[in-house]
Amino acid sequence: MNDTSKPKRPINQDRRPRLPMAAGDLVELLGEIEEAGIEVWLDGGWGVDALLGEQRREHDDVDLIASLADMPRLQECLEGRGYELVDGELPTNVVWLDSEGHQVDIHPVAFNERGDGIYRMRNGEDWVFPSWGFAGRGRVLDLRVRCLSPEAQVLCHAGYELDEDDFRDMHALQERFGV
Repeated sequence: MNDTSKPKRPINQDRRPRLPMAAGDLVELLGEIEEAGIEVWLDGGWGVDALLGEQRREHDDVDLIASLADMPRLQECLEGRGYELVDGELPTNVVWLDSEGHQVDIHPVAFNERGDGIYRMRNGEDWVFPSWGFAGRGRVLDLRVRCLSPEAQVLCHAGYELDEDDFRDMHALQERFGV
């Protein structure tokens, strides 16, 4: 994202207990979200790994993009799985934790007439996810998933200092997709 006020590490990194968002946990969560009729797109580390079709590292959270209009149903779905809202408020990003420390960071977007997703950052500015960015498709284990396209992933990594994981992710996308 280009919001320089966004912390580099997850807001609740020191949560206890703290379990990584393992592939099986993610597949189960995404399955329930899909069963509820809600479309989400993977972003961040899991989004990159889904595009590459393999988990390349441990992830301490999952970043999801969802329609702002779907947020009430998505919140119900998360609450039904034991997640609690621990940070943020709509229309900006919201962070949810379950009792085991799994973290879900949701970036809600309002889609405009062109299909662009308008995300309101915490600093009050809008970030535009271009419509073509929602065309990404990937895989987590045996589950086909929606994710941001490789080009959108690169775009989202602009505007803040990248860490080693980010550099590895961008390098992997460049090698596989030429972006």
